[in-house]
Amino acid sequence: MLGAVLCRAIPFRRAEWTDRKRREETSPAHSKSTMKDPVITCPALHKRIDDPDVVVLDGSWYLPGQERDAREEFAGLHIPGARFFDIDRISDPDTDLPHMVPTPDRFAREVESLGVSSGSRVVVYDGMGLFSAARVWWLFRVFGHEDVSVLAGGLPEWERLGYPTTGEATDIRPGSFQARFDPQRVASMDDITDNLETRDATVLDARPQARFLGRAPEPRPELPSGHMPGALSLPFTDLLREGQLKPADELEQVFEGLGIRPDTSLITSCGSGVTASVITLALCRCGHGLQRLYDGSWTEWAGTPGNPIASDPAGD
Repeated sequence: MLGAVLCRAIPFRRAEWTDRKRREETSPAHSKSTMKDPVITCPALHKRIDDPDVVVLDGSWYLPGQERDAREEFAGLHIPGARFFDIDRISDPDTDLPHMVPTPDRFAREVESLGVSSGSRVVVYDGMGLFSAARVWWLFRVFGHEDVSVLAGGLPEWERLGYPTTGEATDIRPGSFQARFDPQRVASMDDITDNLETRDATVLDARPQARFLGRAPEPRPELPSGHMPGALSLPFTDLLREGQLKPADELEQVFEGLGIRPDTSLITSCGSGVTASVITLALCRCGHGLQRLYDGSWTEWAGTPGNPIASDPAGD
């Protein structure tokens, strides 16, 4: 008989990390020598899907205005053996901000209930091709799990290639997962505030450019549009082609066009920390390392009185 799910998370604490260590671990030389491509193709997954250590997660999540129910869609159709990773549930319940990074204990408990162990080979997909799956990928990386990949093209590509789908529930055997939180992968609002003065890092904003410039409303109507002073606009869709992440050489051209050099320190941001992960994923793919992501993103920044907001609503 299976016992209760065991949580073996390492305590949530901010270890003393030096700037030198962060630079080394996010440098292209370190990344290219130690990191594999974070994307797996549908044929490659289909070949390995029955391997006992492979765990497939549906990380679909949608903006309120999209009027789609990710859990309901999963119940009706998903890759055989997949489990639903609820981005809103597997988050910090003690904040009003949406789907913020949970504690290691909570993350470990939740992914163990999905059958994930420390030795699992995790593959994440979503229902849009590439949208929210990158957020799930990033969360696993933040908690020290490196054997995690995003499925190229997600569920649409899987279906296009004629691979099987099902509406049947997956029989899940609980896993045993050790969560090792890495604070160097997460940027806070204080980090962004400090960066306004130091300009040590370049902030890349994944939202549509019209929202970045203050010319289109935010999907959360209580928030003004615009951007953090000094941030650069990089809509996550510029990194995709037909729902898939572009090849590394094309991604590098995009980053070079923004003046990003191999030694540039970066922070990714978006509306609530979801599509910022697409930029983070793209940076990893072309060797820029696992750069920091501003977890609160625009929801926190624009929702906090007194934070400066830049815009160009008239196109001046």
